[in-house]
Amino acid sequence: MPALRRFDFSRRRRLITPGQFQSVFADARRSGDRYFTVLYQESGGADARIGFALAKKKLASAVTRNRVRRIGRESFRHERHNLAGFDIVVLGQPAAGQASKAELAASLTRHWQRLRRRHDDSRPRKARPAK
Repeated sequence: MPALRRFDFSRRRRLITPGQFQSVFADARRSGDRYFTVLYQESGGADARIGFALAKKKLASAVTRNRVRRIGRESFRHERHNLAGFDIVVLGQPAAGQASKAELAASLTRHWQRLRRRHDDSRPRKARPAK
């Protein structure tokens, strides 16, 4: 029987302290679209960790901020196995407040793909043996 993936969202999968957020803000790569700006950096840890910085100025309603955060956590839970070794901060844009759940989920999926692709592109390539 294949091993079951765990989709939990425990404390070790979250950025919690201001220092953890500052670390990402200070030395981050960026991916952006009309709904989100995603900041990320390699953490060196085995697990991916995520934090949300959804400003009242961009998303005025607490209900909206919580909805966006819920959708973001769900997307992350399903993709975290592919994002191992990264600390990620998701910033919300005003358009996220009016977007549907499907639009927000698709946007985050594109961000996760970009993150993996950029990470794979930055790895040193092994030289091919000469024939």
